[in-house]
Amino acid sequence: MLVDRSTRSVDAHERERRVIELVAQGLNNREMAVVLGISEHVIKNKLRVIYDKLGVWNRLELALWYEAHRPQEQLN
Repeated sequence: MLVDRSTRSVDAHERERRVIELVAQGLNNREMAVVLGISEHVIKNKLRVIYDKLGVWNRLELALWYEAHRPQEQLN
């Protein structure tokens, strides 16, 4: 079976963006798992990947990064 990796990478990128938004809103791992319909284990793994990609150490730094980098249309 062939897998369209380009679509999967877009989906992965979108899911990471959504996890970052939810962290910035103050949700914990369990709450994010419910919202996204995935397990807490997957949330933990996604957070590790996001922390490494962005060079942040924790949720607070991630939330601050999000506030500094979120798109302009979300600022209003």
